[in-house]
Amino acid sequence: MTSTTRLTTHRIVVAPPRPGSATRPRHHRGDAHDPLAVATVPRARRATARRLKRLVDAVGSALALLSLAPLFALLALAIVLDSPGPALFRQERCGLGGRPFTLLKFRSMHAEATTEHPMPGANDADGPLFKLRADPRVTRVGRLLRRHSLDELPQLVNVLRGEMSLVGPRPALPREVDQYCGRARARLLVLPGLTGPWQVGGRSDLDWDAGLRLDLAYVHAWTPSTDARVLVRTIGAVLRPTGAY
Repeated sequence: MTSTTRLTTHRIVVAPPRPGSATRPRHHRGDAHDPLAVATVPRARRATARRLKRLVDAVGSALALLSLAPLFALLALAIVLDSPGPALFRQERCGLGGRPFTLLKFRSMHAEATTEHPMPGANDADGPLFKLRADPRVTRVGRLLRRHSLDELPQLVNVLRGEMSLVGPRPALPREVDQYCGRARARLLVLPGLTGPWQVGGRSDLDWDAGLRLDLAYVHAWTPSTDARVLVRTIGAVLRPTGAY
């Protein structure tokens, strides 16, 4: 006997730009949607799959925090010995539905450095992103942390809190979300991830449109096996840090 599964869709309004924002959402190459378009996506995956994802996130992050505690202590010591300032860096990011949360990272820049653009017109990325291959704000230890993504490890706390997932699109800055077009805002339909398809697919070597396609493919076709594959590929991406800066 066979059964037929009916696929239905529903409409979800995703985080409009913040009131008073001076930055208008941009239309990026390949996107024909209105900036405030309403995303139409398949109905949420089975409740059991969602519960499984949260269970894996909670157990996985808790075990990782316990097992990596000695490494955390060593990295924190190296950071404070290398340059004055705290070991941890806190920054507001946009989570599920665009809701803000405080993201944790190991500090990789000089404490007095601004997180805004260090110089007008300097940017090695495109779209709403900002990246510098040779960022003068980054410390010596910070370069090593970034190369192997060790600066991201404190986000295991964000995963344990339920603000992030082990796998998903990377959390965006509010100023980046302010520039999102309608298609890009679909990234906010799932929890942001400690790692994701963009990170294992090329990191900063990918341009905005290529990375966005990877993220949207994940958002609209997520499965537990997809997460498992991304987590396995993340190990290789960390050991062979191509595109990390």
